[in-house]
Amino acid sequence: MFYWLMKYVMIGPIVKALFRPWIVGRSNVPQNGAAILASNHLSVSDSIFLPLLIDRPMSFLAKSDYFTGRGIKGWMTKNFMKATGQIPIDRSGGKASEASLNTGLQVLGRGDLLGIYPEGTRSPDGKLYRGRTGIARMALEAKVPVIPVIMVDTDVAMPIGQSIPNVVRVGIVIGEPLDFSRYAGMENDRYILRSVTDEIMVALQRLGEQRYDDVYASSVKNRMPQRS
Repeated sequence: MFYWLMKYVMIGPIVKALFRPWIVGRSNVPQNGAAILASNHLSVSDSIFLPLLIDRPMSFLAKSDYFTGRGIKGWMTKNFMKATGQIPIDRSGGKASEASLNTGLQVLGRGDLLGIYPEGTRSPDGKLYRGRTGIARMALEAKVPVIPVIMVDTDVAMPIGQSIPNVVRVGIVIGEPLDFSRYAGMENDRYILRSVTDEIMVALQRLGEQRYDDVYASSVKNRMPQRS
């Protein structure tokens, strides 16, 4: 109920009026049944605009930091993330990664839509980076299609490190679903997982025509000077 209120009564109408978001390919999202929406990741606002512009409710796997902030801002962020269907995950690796995988599989097992950022983190410079293989394992284990999604100009609306958005028009392009049923039963083969992940990233690159760099975005971020 709160999700519905946020989308159609409280936040949704305001965001649509300010940013006038456009969408192409909305019909590529199935009207029922589970699917993974694999999106490039330019801004924290990606997790707001995509659920707002598709007809079905969806959940995103979001880093746990958004749910642990202190003070009024932390409380507001945590409750907003929960209200918009975000699910906290620990990205530290090992058992935490396995728990995140299982959380995503539970969403798909209910027949719902799950949003994933294959790059694992926001792009630090607008490029598209190498995908993490967790998305491939989820798709193969859950036996669901993967729908490529490109966010457009959300990094202009909400640049990294900026707390107040710029009022600019943003957009979404949704591609045709990718079917990986030919790899049924191979979800534990790391070469297959890499192949599936790379196919997803190629689909994203072709859809959005972003410049691609075959390294992990997190590695690029670690090499950048830290902001004071």
